[in-house]
Amino acid sequence: MHDTKLANGLSVSAPARLHLGFVDLNGSLGRRYGSLGLAVDEPRTEIRLSRSEAMAAVGPEQDRVLTVLERCRQALGLSGRYRVEVLSAIPAHAGLGSGTQLALAIGAALMRLEGLSLSAQQLGDLAGRGARSAIGMAAFEAGGFIVDGGRGAIDQPPPVLIQMPFPEDWRVLLVFDRGAQGAHGDRETSAFAALPPFPEALADRLCRLVLMQLVPGLKEADIAAFGTALTQIQAIVGSHFAAAQGGSPWTSPAVGALLKRAAEQGATGIGQTSWGPTGFAFVPDQHVADRLYHSLVEDAKANGLEIMIARGRNAGATIVDDRQTP
Repeated sequence: MHDTKLANGLSVSAPARLHLGFVDLNGSLGRRYGSLGLAVDEPRTEIRLSRSEAMAAVGPEQDRVLTVLERCRQALGLSGRYRVEVLSAIPAHAGLGSGTQLALAIGAALMRLEGLSLSAQQLGDLAGRGARSAIGMAAFEAGGFIVDGGRGAIDQPPPVLIQMPFPEDWRVLLVFDRGAQGAHGDRETSAFAALPPFPEALADRLCRLVLMQLVPGLKEADIAAFGTALTQIQAIVGSHFAAAQGGSPWTSPAVGALLKRAAEQGATGIGQTSWGPTGFAFVPDQHVADRLYHSLVEDAKANGLEIMIARGRNAGATIVDDRQTP
């Protein structure tokens, strides 16, 4: 996490994250899930926290903000009152980690305000995040591309195994369907519980794709290797989750259809983040991203979709403390 200057109080800007897939839904080795993820520079959650005479939340996600604040206050034995203004928010239930980033942003601001020090994983545990994945917490802390080691027998967030820079030139096309929502809360818990057993052979295949193609592709800035592996990972995981998504690997079939067109025009690494409905595709540079955007944007609008060009973010959240400025 990095400090910069901004007027008027203590502020945090937290990046969205893409959940790119799982590596072991079988769990026969004693660890389950194992997640792949990427911090991106857009969209983001930005909050401002200050002391107040009464607990207050302003802007989007007010109920969620107050819930997080109260949980943190009780867990840390704080007696103060606080005001949180949400300046911008990652879209909720879109597969972008909105809840985790909001909770971490509030927790980090509160810790700084009260002179306390906790890691992003400790903050996530405090805010009730990281039940299956550590991707959101690692993205908040340091950004980049992330692989975690899945949940083991210990009741704590998964360990981060790989956290590495994402190629600066590469771009991500994000496709949003504002009319749909991914599974969350009790529905998500029920969906995971109802999934059929995951074949061990497919878990083996996923691990090999990650270790022997996707990660080397990133290390060597080989987008073809990275994208081919990611498309295959998404196809395997998406097929498994289709039963919980109406028989489709896409929460929004319209997003899937648009990304199929993107793939036909040269994009790679096609998939859906988490439960969606947001989809993604990777391209080698801004020029290709702009070309694809202009080629697809009218089709997207006609189907009620939005496209955004994002970059991988190789830094964590920014925390701005201006309390000492006159």
